[in-house]
Amino acid sequence: MIAARAAIKQHLIDPETCMRCNTCESICPSGAITHDAKNYVVDAAKCRHSMACIQRCPTGAIDNWRTMPRARAYTVQAQMGWDALPDAMTAGELAAEGVSAGREPVAARVAPSRAAGAPTGADERQYSAALPPWSAAHAYTDLYDASSPVLATVAGNVRVTEVGREYDTHHIVLDLGSAPFPVLEGQSIGVIPPGVDASGQPHRVHQYSVSSPRDGERPGFNNLSLTLKRVLQDRQGNPVRGVASNFLCDLKVGEQVPLIGPFGTTFLMPNHPGSHIVMICTGTGASPMRAMLLRRYRQRANPDFARSKLMLFFGARTPEELPFFGRLHRLPKDFIDVNLAFSRVPGKPKRYVHDLMRARADDLAALLADADSYFYVCGLRSMEEGVVAALRDIAELAGLRWETLAAALKREGRLHIETF
Repeated sequence: MIAARAAIKQHLIDPETCMRCNTCESICPSGAITHDAKNYVVDAAKCRHSMACIQRCPTGAIDNWRTMPRARAYTVQAQMGWDALPDAMTAGELAAEGVSAGREPVAARVAPSRAAGAPTGADERQYSAALPPWSAAHAYTDLYDASSPVLATVAGNVRVTEVGREYDTHHIVLDLGSAPFPVLEGQSIGVIPPGVDASGQPHRVHQYSVSSPRDGERPGFNNLSLTLKRVLQDRQGNPVRGVASNFLCDLKVGEQVPLIGPFGTTFLMPNHPGSHIVMICTGTGASPMRAMLLRRYRQRANPDFARSKLMLFFGARTPEELPFFGRLHRLPKDFIDVNLAFSRVPGKPKRYVHDLMRARADDLAALLADADSYFYVCGLRSMEEGVVAALRDIAELAGLRWETLAAALKREGRLHIETF
């Protein structure tokens, strides 16, 4: 009789449907997910089955599992070379290895928050809601996939920041013609760059937040806009050109772009009158905020929304890197409360969005205590800890117990965090 061997339920990422959006890697509490130029992969030695990544994946590529003898678990290096997931081991193959196909590994049966070895430290993402606001519009998703994308025509492509050595930010308007492509503020779309990668495979889909509201960049037109930055220089000062961002930023009017999606069902804005929105962002993390702002700006004549408050905390290294800088100053002050933070202006102290939040603690405390207030955080992952710490301190100083409040914000779809 063969002695039973240790088995695991190995977590794998499907390379054929992965969009390389980096959500899984940024949210994994055990650091089990990594990537190279080709694939995102899971290190079986580090994976603790926290399940934190499952719900946040926009395509479902993350939700794949294989029952395996532990000694034969797929290595990170093996997964890096995959073009598709391998077939699952059959019951006979597992039996030959001394593993019962019907017996799930213990770690997979433990509740996610109690899995052996699961980290107990706080992760700011734990406060992010998995549900949209109760009044959010219904989001349509996955109407088009890579096998049947919709072709959009470039109607405009304008640079929205001064060209720097390290960055180049563009605002691109895409005309969808007669193709149905309903998209809400806070959703994203996928772009398929032409050509093949170094291994001869078609380029992966790249995901971008839509920066226009549901009725289009131009009201009544079937179009949408994207605001994206291409990096021109890496941290060592070497020239670098991203495949998808370079393709999009170089597009000319009249050229066509294959799109898939839409994606996203949670990072959606409230629709009920009297709802307040606090937007906290850095760089092109402002894309979904711009969509929400335009939606509310077009509703400003509606007296039902007259008492709604909008606050924006927007950070960049310098004013030159801030998209929509001039337009933000032209928005009526009775429409939106704009707070801008710059961290690398010569001769001036560094200021970040969380610094501005603390300076506006009284106003934010009042909104935190209001059940009609909704908070959205989008931008670089490095901003996340400071923003959540500021919210916690502001709440506590106002006499609000943070853990109780945070649980309510999450349960009611009122705090959404998407960083990259």
